Amino acid sequence: MRDGDGNRDAVLQEDLERIAASDQIDWEKLRGKRVLVTGATGLIGSILTKALLCAGESRGLDVHVLALVRSREKAEKIFASFLPEGPEFLICDILSLPEVPGKIDYIVHGASVTTSKDFVDRPVETILTALKGTENLLELARRKNVQGMVYLSSMEVYGVVDAEHWNVREADYGYIDPLVPRSSYSEGKRMTEGLCGAYAHEYHVPVKTVRLAQTFGAGVPESENRVFVQFARSILTRQDIVLHTDGSKAHCYCYTSDAVLGILKVLLEGASGEAYNVSNEDTFSTIREMAEMLIRKYPESGSELIFDIPEDADKFGYAPTSRMLINSEKLRALGWKPSADLAEMFGRLMASMKQSWAEFREPEA
Repeated sequence: MRDGDGNRDAVLQEDLERIAASDQIDWEKLRGKRVLVTGATGLIGSILTKALLCAGESRGLDVHVLALVRSREKAEKIFASFLPEGPEFLICDILSLPEVPGKIDYIVHGASVTTSKDFVDRPVETILTALKGTENLLELARRKNVQGMVYLSSMEVYGVVDAEHWNVREADYGYIDPLVPRSSYSEGKRMTEGLCGAYAHEYHVPVKTVRLAQTFGAGVPESENRVFVQFARSILTRQDIVLHTDGSKAHCYCYTSDAVLGILKVLLEGASGEAYNVSNEDTFSTIREMAEMLIRKYPESGSELIFDIPEDADKFGYAPTSRMLINSEKLRALGWKPSADLAEMFGRLMASMKQSWAEFREPEA
């Protein structure tokens, strides 16, 4: 099954095939199952959906994917090469979830407000989408007696950790100021994780949480504007890399296909009511170090590192500066192992952008 709607993204197709061929997943647990994916037009949701369909086809699993999306037009464009046989679309908002007919065996819940500026401009909607939307999905999981559910959370639940506690495991938490509008995202994720834990305890819903490090790779949409895309675009267009902070924030990252394998691992084998970090510790670096690595690796770009720090940087919704290595030992103990380091992540991202983004695509002869 070929990915894309004519975008010729061979890098993403290779990633999908790698996921489908992985022996990290007990694929037989998905045989004949129906999986609901929310946020299915987002980066992780779309790759997960496509990977399930690819694995279903290549392994003869007869797995059915129900993709919850808000825009049929957007969904049909993203999944063009997989239609008409799948996925099945459920067109709605998670805040007004209708009754879903038929069985549901597994749920991966990734729908969320994801734009940093929205966290600042629309903090009420950010929190309520997380809480009320997830409540709707948990109630659905309860009614359908699902075999497993995963809530996609974020490393931002850890807040700003103390310098001596920078190696962060699932039980470690830092400080979040709940009165700062930007905290609507991280506090919303924390509250929602608590709701998942409550449903697991009181109603025995087999829901688990994955806390994703910042994730990128092949398949990133042209609308994306986070720092990794800004850096990649600067290299590809031979422009300077411009930082609007001092670049001292240090975090881990994870390649998209590695993250999808981690999510599936937790869905099928994770313990109910628990959280798992999905992160590649080998990618740990500051924003500045990441920019400098790209400039060294691609000297032909002529890019230089420029600092342009605005006085009113808070209005852009940048996450607080912190140094935090997201430890994934708990997930690795289940048999998960990431494969792509930071250099490979950027290499595959940029190769994908050149193949599928209109601004980089070579004109056809």
